[in-house]
Amino acid sequence: MNRVFPLLAVAIASSACTKASLEPLPITSTNEIHGAAVVRRPIPEPAPPSVVAEPVTAANTSAPRVAIVVPPNIQYVCVSEVNGVAKQTSIEFSPKIADLCRRHPEMGPCKYERDVCRRSNGRVYTANGVEITKQTEAEYDKKVMRVVFKAN
Repeated sequence: MNRVFPLLAVAIASSACTKASLEPLPITSTNEIHGAAVVRRPIPEPAPPSVVAEPVTAANTSAPRVAIVVPPNIQYVCVSEVNGVAKQTSIEFSPKIADLCRRHPEMGPCKYERDVCRRSNGRVYTANGVEITKQTEAEYDKKVMRVVFKAN
């Protein structure tokens, strides 16, 4: 019995330290679009780009420039790379949430959608083509004085 607890503690600690696998960005199915608070749709590739993203910080200078296609009434665009091909997904909020995210991008629903995009190894861009980086998120957290506890 005395050996069980140390083995259990080692098993829990080793499972907590493993890196989470990347999840694909979930796309909203057509039967769920009506009445959904957030709708994620793939952006068709042949459409001409309306905004060209500029690297915001010096850390992004090595990243290739991505032509961001921003459909009307879209708050964010998630750009992720799948098998070496850039895939763009629009993130469209319901009118009330979209208004909230335009005025206060630091709020929970907006942050959650940006985090979903990043979990799929994506980069989040605003409607005007500016990337929302972790540094931008840190500024948002300062604004609302959010405390984030990290497991590491």
